Amino acid sequence: MTIALIIPGLIFLLAGAEALVRGASGIARRFNVSELVIGLTIVAFGTSSPELIVNIVSALEGRTALAAGNILGSNIFNLLLILGMAAMIHPLQVHANTVMKELPFALLAGLMILAASLNLSDGSLFSPITRSEGIFLLGFFAIFLYYSYETAHVEPALIAESGNPSADNAASGGATSETEEKISPLWLSILLSVLGLTGLALGGSWIVEGAVALARTFELSEGLIGLTIVAAGTSLPELATSAVAAYRGKSDLAVGNVVGSNIFNGFFILGITACIADIPMGQSQLEDATVNAGSHLVLLVLLLLGKRWRLNRFHGAFLLAGFVTYMGYLVMRG
Repeated sequence: MTIALIIPGLIFLLAGAEALVRGASGIARRFNVSELVIGLTIVAFGTSSPELIVNIVSALEGRTALAAGNILGSNIFNLLLILGMAAMIHPLQVHANTVMKELPFALLAGLMILAASLNLSDGSLFSPITRSEGIFLLGFFAIFLYYSYETAHVEPALIAESGNPSADNAASGGATSETEEKISPLWLSILLSVLGLTGLALGGSWIVEGAVALARTFELSEGLIGLTIVAAGTSLPELATSAVAAYRGKSDLAVGNVVGSNIFNGFFILGITACIADIPMGQSQLEDATVNAGSHLVLLVLLLLGKRWRLNRFHGAFLLAGFVTYMGYLVMRG
């Protein structure tokens, strides 16, 4: 039964990722909106839908430990595994806005989760993420949406002045430049995006359902399931979308998808979850929240110290090594 869910899930996931990349790119070209903005909003929300569904169901069923592990694990998977693999497939030229604005926003989300997990007032150290803190997270998510809306108005002017932002990718051996690609009809781009989002949601949910059943067969703890099996399953849409985008030379979409998804996870999904039920944060969750915030900081430092905000294959290998180390620690921690 588990294999019957996992295999179709993978097929839907990969097909959905390809359709979403094509559809989102078509919409971006049609409206002269940069693929970075599309990746930070529409694609990020679509690929985060499995995390949203899993967390809402988990909170309603009182499985808040699973919900916390899902978000923290997914964010770590996104940064260390997905961006690492994407950079190994094709070096990523990261947009200046991502380095100076979006990534610090994602880092802020990680730091706020870490701060909400601490309780230094009575010496107990750990504190659940409460409904009031969830509302606070949602408020910052609203600020991010407003910023994305404003960016969508600024980007076309920048594109007109400096040319298409994907041109460097094509020049460096990536996919064919945008000017050489035929612009698809708007209805077709929208249809591809909708079909892609649907495929990602169905594929992600089927894979998670099958993987959780498989994990329970081996009697793994719920917390470990959330951090590994569920987090990996719900991160597969981001993995598929960013891998396809990197292969097609669309660095803005590959990076924007991951950073945008982490902002959605940290502010919106965790905020919604906390509004439904308090999220308990213990020693293990505090450690994972620290790794989450630290991963964002490491990525920001790599980009700031790197050449022209470029994430090369060495950086990708470094991120993948961090992911392997984290997985090894989780196994030792149990």
